[in-house]
Amino acid sequence: MVSPGRFRSEAAFASFAGVSLIPASPGLTNRHRLNRSGDRQLNWAMHTITLIRMRIDPTTKTYVARKIVEGKTSRDAQRCLKRVICRQIFKIFERADRNRFANVEELAQAA
Repeated sequence: MVSPGRFRSEAAFASFAGVSLIPASPGLTNRHRLNRSGDRQLNWAMHTITLIRMRIDPTTKTYVARKIVEGKTSRDAQRCLKRVICRQIFKIFERADRNRFANVEELAQAA
């Protein structure tokens, strides 16, 4: 279980989830690959979300098509989508953390 206040930034959460970038650029090319460390179950869940959204969600289909037009491969587009999903999940955690502290402050004021 991932607690909301556990990570200092979105990048730290991405590294934990295994969706942060690692430079993999031989020579003049500028390529990255996914980090293979981190929580593998969380990474697998994000991979499943990515595949389902690529199949069903029209906004995601547009995003992937745009990335392919930009010159990225299908795998690169999927990697970018995983990072976008990671950002969305981290924002949900931040909101939950803020709401939790707001509830604690309300209880303190009520006492």
